[in-house]
Amino acid sequence: MKQLDTAPRGEELSLAERAYRAIRDWLVMLEIRPGAPINEDQLAQSLGVGRTPVREALKRLQYERLITTYPRRGTFATDVNITDLAHISEVRQELEPLAAAQAARRATAADRAALTALRRELAGVDSRPHDPDELMRLDLQVHRAIYAATHNPYLEDTLVRHDNLATRIWCLFIDRLPGMTGHVVEHDPLLKAIVDGDPDQAARLTRSHVEGFERAIREAI
Repeated sequence: MKQLDTAPRGEELSLAERAYRAIRDWLVMLEIRPGAPINEDQLAQSLGVGRTPVREALKRLQYERLITTYPRRGTFATDVNITDLAHISEVRQELEPLAAAQAARRATAADRAALTALRRELAGVDSRPHDPDELMRLDLQVHRAIYAATHNPYLEDTLVRHDNLATRIWCLFIDRLPGMTGHVVEHDPLLKAIVDGDPDQAARLTRSHVEGFERAIREAI
């Protein structure tokens, strides 16, 4: 299973944090399928760590609604329930524009350099074939970079968790979403607005993006 490395450059991660980020992204990308049993020993072996870091990671993932534990049955990846879409979108439609505006106001030079690098990646998306998995990972990177640029850890944590849940829904319907490349590429003007320090434009573009996501999913159902 692939791992999406979103740690800031130079950041040293504990074993528990490494385990958490890897398992989280396997769950988000549905590499661990909804409803699949969670085996601590297999995860520890895959990650090359002991069971303790995995246990710590699983505690966080249960809080984030990515896994669930049933008495006398065990631990499983949570199901992806399309009825959750309205609730997730309700949160994101309010907080995503706020995050984009705050990122435009607060982004450091390092943040702007990272967002500019992501714009260069987006520029190449239309010029070569991309598999859906690669596009989804790029989408996650863009969202997480914007949240980090808010420099509000509470807002960042909330939005990462909700974006993870939204991404699981997207992955479930990915074969029915022909406009996926366009959805990812439309981040470019948003990133430009943040880099240029334009909070109003960043908020407008983000609101449109989140609304478009929900609309695309509902049309695919």
